[in-house]
Amino acid sequence: MPLFQNAIFYISAHHLSDLPPPAGVEVAFAGRSNAGKSSALNTLANHNRLAFVSKQPGRTQLINFFSLGGDRFLVDLPGYGYAKVPEAMRKHWQTTLASYLSYRSTLNGLVLVMDCRHPLTPLDRQMLDWFSPSGRPIHVLLTKSDKLSRNSANQVLQAVKKELTETWGNCTIQLFSSLKKQGVEEAEKIIGSWLFTDPEEDPTEVSSAT
Repeated sequence: MPLFQNAIFYISAHHLSDLPPPAGVEVAFAGRSNAGKSSALNTLANHNRLAFVSKQPGRTQLINFFSLGGDRFLVDLPGYGYAKVPEAMRKHWQTTLASYLSYRSTLNGLVLVMDCRHPLTPLDRQMLDWFSPSGRPIHVLLTKSDKLSRNSANQVLQAVKKELTETWGNCTIQLFSSLKKQGVEEAEKIIGSWLFTDPEEDPTEVSSAT
């Protein structure tokens, strides 16, 4: 049974003041617009429309919280880097995301989604620079891996892994394909360990109890 299949929408926030009170555990998903972040969330939750998916980048403009029960949340952050977003909106989200990633006390880890054909953009590096000093773990999903041959995808994986280790540390990384449902178990294992820190706690029981 997918670890996050009982995720349900909880709340959306436009400003930091709209965030729910810090309680429990959160894992945030961030990524460049059109990198496949919403699709990855839907795949992990085994839910086609948990997070809104659009062919038009830049549609996720709110911080969306999804409850897993037991004060545990997946947090979908606005996609970044879409050129047609108004400058005022871009500056607002830059400030909001930096503050959320740097100071949110209940944030246990960051899943950074990158299109494996275009990894480590300048804005991806900025996200890593914001979050890495916190010492909390980062897991990189190289999405759309089905778009590359296995050999090419593995070459990208090793190159990005090398830079992550040398520059930021405290990062794990994997290939992921929402279309082929590849990499789901690996992602669940890592993200689940951030959310359910008690080794004797069964996350499926927490979810089913809500």
